Amino acid sequence: MVDCDRLHETLNNTREVLLNAQNNDGVWQGQLSSSPLATAVAVFALYQVDAEKHKTLICNGLKWLVEHQQSDGSWGDAETLDPGNLSTTLLCYSAFSAIDSKFYSTTIAKTQDWIMQKAGGLTAGDISDCLYQIYGRDRTFVVPILTMCAMAGVLGDDGWGTVKPLPFELAILPRQLFRWLHLTVVSYALPALIAIGQVRFFVKRPANPLSWLIRKLTRKPALNLLEKLQPSNGGFLEATPLTSFVTMSLAAMDITKHPVVEKGVQFIALSVRSDGSWPIDTNLSTWVTSLAVQALDTNDLSADDKQTITDWYLAQQYSNDHVYTAAKPGGWGWTNLPGAVPDADDTAGALIALHRLGVESEAVKESARRGVQWLLELQNGDGGVPTFCKGWGKLEFDRSCPDITVHAIAAWQTWNDKCEPLFQQQITNATARALDYLETVQNDDGSWLPLWFGNPQSYSKTNPVYGTAKVLSALAELDKQPMSEQGAKFLLQAQNTDGGWGSEKGRVSTIEETALAVDALLAVDPRLYAESIQRGTDYLIEKTDCGTSFEPVPIGLYFAKLWYAERLYPMIFSLKALQSASAFFDLTDTESQG
Repeated sequence: MVDCDRLHETLNNTREVLLNAQNNDGVWQGQLSSSPLATAVAVFALYQVDAEKHKTLICNGLKWLVEHQQSDGSWGDAETLDPGNLSTTLLCYSAFSAIDSKFYSTTIAKTQDWIMQKAGGLTAGDISDCLYQIYGRDRTFVVPILTMCAMAGVLGDDGWGTVKPLPFELAILPRQLFRWLHLTVVSYALPALIAIGQVRFFVKRPANPLSWLIRKLTRKPALNLLEKLQPSNGGFLEATPLTSFVTMSLAAMDITKHPVVEKGVQFIALSVRSDGSWPIDTNLSTWVTSLAVQALDTNDLSADDKQTITDWYLAQQYSNDHVYTAAKPGGWGWTNLPGAVPDADDTAGALIALHRLGVESEAVKESARRGVQWLLELQNGDGGVPTFCKGWGKLEFDRSCPDITVHAIAAWQTWNDKCEPLFQQQITNATARALDYLETVQNDDGSWLPLWFGNPQSYSKTNPVYGTAKVLSALAELDKQPMSEQGAKFLLQAQNTDGGWGSEKGRVSTIEETALAVDALLAVDPRLYAESIQRGTDYLIEKTDCGTSFEPVPIGLYFAKLWYAERLYPMIFSLKALQSASAFFDLTDTESQG
């Protein structure tokens, strides 16, 4: 049996830590890990625009990068929490080489050695071949990386020849045509498509005279569209990398006074942290608030808190078609800041949180109705639910995925009883199709693979423990026993000898993945899996030092394999698991005494 006294102590401490993390607005903002990738592209963008004016920010950023270079000469995405990778290392290498190669010669030399081992050489062909092998057909990230390398001069005289042209002229076409054209750049990457496509056109003229003419004629309209796409605070998607790539590209075209550049620089300068680094995104406030509300007991929040959080959700639900994705009104993005985009995971999370907060009003009812409708209309033909847009092809950002699908099911079921009969029938039909999809994509070992969460330590960079745990927790309310049994079997065999879980069997145990697995097994059948649950609970008690220490690890897979750690994840996931574990072990303790 679990030591119930220590379990209660851990639970109470964890609850207190999470409640203390509320900000002055009554919600949770969290903190993403600082990113070497974001820092490298930010300082390079500032250097391209005005090196002298932004000298302090540039120097502080480079200093931070030196301090966070790994011993082998590489950089990862989440400070030094994940292994070095070629993409981030190339961007850091480019920044140092372009800005001050003599002063940072030692740093550069170590980096060159690592790149040579990884890519087989330092030539433009070596580097580009390796990158295209990593990213395949998806140019969303590989072309920006090579573009910055070419700007920095690290690819040699013909570096621009490795940068594949992007059809920025297509950006001015109606958005609904994109999926019919089979574009390899997703909708919300339009800023990069336009800016990087144009700098490639500016530097290297197309051999085809018709292509040259079309791009010449569409250059200005596309730039005008780029200006319209830019949020009021200047940050495309609230993302420093994307904003920096756009800014550096326009600066390389000698249009540093363009409004997009000026607003981009303003966003970059305001996003820097006190230590000189940048995160990949401003914050995930909507997402982590939804998770926190679901993890806390309803009695943990006062009536005023519940009303404040409810009003906060209502204020940020989208009421117009979104400029990036043309998404209809009714969804939520990952943050309340202007650069966010409505997506299925955050919409489902917001709907569940609103229901759990329990504030009853016509405004809440109407908000939920619009959110449920938005999710229903997003469902793909295969029954699954994608992240942003229905039917936009098979790119990883727009395809169906198990974790988001099951989250949508949970949101539909949460509000089903409060919906009118027509909606209830739609929910019934959509749920049936979604469950069929989940059964189809369940792996032979019983696991499900998530989309936006992975693990940099895994060979395939996937995270079947996260995906399986999320699906099982949501399926617990539905009668899908065979699927659940197979999923639980996978979690049991993936448990490590220390009682915890990593992303898969044999990977280092983490607080995040252990908490998710424990919560999932408790949801499926706590008595059947009591021994495994007890070992996992003991791991959480020890690893968190009875709920007083929560060290985050990289778990988020963002924008073409950009890892991040989030400070609140281990607290939130642990609280949810510990609450369920406490209720179960208290009950079994009472039964044993009786």
